[in-house]
Amino acid sequence: MRLLNVVASPRGGESVSRRLADGFLDALGAVDPDLQVDTLDVWAAELPEFDAAGIGVKYKRVSGEALSESEARVGAAVDALVERFRAADRIVVGVPMWNWSLPYKLKQLIDLVCQRGALFEFADGTYGPALSVPRGLVIGVRGQDHDAGFTGGRVSDADHHVGFVRFWLAAIGVARVETVLVDHTWDEHAAESEAAGLVALRALAAEF
Repeated sequence: MRLLNVVASPRGGESVSRRLADGFLDALGAVDPDLQVDTLDVWAAELPEFDAAGIGVKYKRVSGEALSESEARVGAAVDALVERFRAADRIVVGVPMWNWSLPYKLKQLIDLVCQRGALFEFADGTYGPALSVPRGLVIGVRGQDHDAGFTGGRVSDADHHVGFVRFWLAAIGVARVETVLVDHTWDEHAAESEAAGLVALRALAAEF
C-alpha cells in the first residue's frame, strides 16, 4: 500500500499533529510491512506560488491555450504534485488549527493541485472526483476546545478546519474519510489529549 502523508505544520518534532501522524504511520507499518509512505511536507516542498502564472495555468489548460514559459514551469511543478496524489492508495493529512482554519501553506497546496482535469472533473454542469482512493484520514489538532462556541458567533461559523479538509478529500475522490480530532494541546490537558489521540489512531491503524 502506498500512502501520501501530507504534513501541514512547520514545527517538526514540536508539532502535535506531526507526532500523531508519525504514531499512526508506525502502527500502520506494523500491520502492513509493505507500506510505502510518501511524505509531502508543505513547508519543505518548493510549492510554486499560486499567483498570476499559477492562475494562468489553471485557466489556459481549461481553454486549451498555450502556456507561457513561466506558466509552463509552474504547470510542471503542479503536475508533479498531482502525480503524488494519483499514486496514493491512502491519504493522511495532519492539520493544526490556525486562526480557526488551515495553515496557509496547506491551502496553497490545495489551490495548486485541486484543479479541473487534475484532482476533479467538471462536465455538464457537475463536479466529480478524479481520484479513486478508498480511505483517507484527517488528524485535526486544536489548542483548545472550540465546541463551546464564540462570543458573537456560532460554532458552525468557525468550522473551516477539519470540516474543510474532509470535504476536500471527499470531493477529489477519497471514498471514506476518517477523522481523529485532538483538542486542548495548549493547556494542562495537553499530554492526556495527545495520548488519547494516539490510542485512537493506533486502533484505527489496525483496520485502515
